[in-house]
Amino acid sequence: MEAIPQQLDSIKSQLMSLTRRKKPKMLVVDDEPDNLDLLYRTFRRDFSVLKAESGIQALEILASEGEVAVIISDQRMPEMKGTEFLSKTLPQFPNTIRIILTGFTDIEDLVEAINSGQVHKYITKPWNPNELKGVVQKAAHTYELLNQRTEELLKAQNQLELLSNVVNISQNSDRIEQALEEIASVYREAFSSDVCILQLIEDNALTSIQGVSSNLGKVDNWLANDPLAIEAIASQKLQVVMDVSEDIELSNVANYQISGIKTHIVIPISYRQKLVALISLQWQQPSKIRPEELDTINICTQLLALALNSFA
Repeated sequence: MEAIPQQLDSIKSQLMSLTRRKKPKMLVVDDEPDNLDLLYRTFRRDFSVLKAESGIQALEILASEGEVAVIISDQRMPEMKGTEFLSKTLPQFPNTIRIILTGFTDIEDLVEAINSGQVHKYITKPWNPNELKGVVQKAAHTYELLNQRTEELLKAQNQLELLSNVVNISQNSDRIEQALEEIASVYREAFSSDVCILQLIEDNALTSIQGVSSNLGKVDNWLANDPLAIEAIASQKLQVVMDVSEDIELSNVANYQISGIKTHIVIPISYRQKLVALISLQWQQPSKIRPEELDTINICTQLLALALNSFA
């Protein structure tokens, strides 16, 4: 599997270009429409700006739109203060950077909010547009760094959990068929795929010994006739399609049309340069896998080769 890291770098680049980040989202909250419009005009070039006229409306927007990079909220609003609104967003969106606008000297509220982590910074009204832009740019950069660290931690946790599961299965399963099915299940769950098939190979040909896990009910194993699987076995290299509908050859293959699979990763598993198995991860939506998950697949698949060899 020496060639796989280089392949992964290439595939990750494709994924990152396919999932290239759109403008980061920003939510601005103020009960004065003129202020909302001014904030919108100030940041619309660099952000996808959402507007709310109250804390209650802002919470509804977050519930439907999900996490945003930056929230700018007025402090003095009817029904709910800005600090109260921001405190309600903290549990679900810890990485979001929160900025408060205030025209009053609510020092007590602001100090408490800043000390508790609810507010990153406060800006006094009337604000200096250049100062506010600078604060928001730094806030967006901080949000990106926090997300990156969160993703790295999550990746490490997922790797450890998957590796632990594979080791436990290989040590506690009496039959190879049982082990394959259980391993296919943990792989499918780890990468949120719709189907995972783990199938043994002998003399460079797929055998009948396999494990299948699916959240689509009973599925057919058509890897023996799959162009990606055939190429993976012949080349002993990872094969992937991000969106079948954009692949002229695969989009016309009956198995893809019938199954509705849009993303497919096929990984050959080798032990001491001998091909021993094939693992197939399938999704019914295009490009469902995140670039950082490919590293986890690579590391865990190398361990999987050792686990499968223990049944030999």
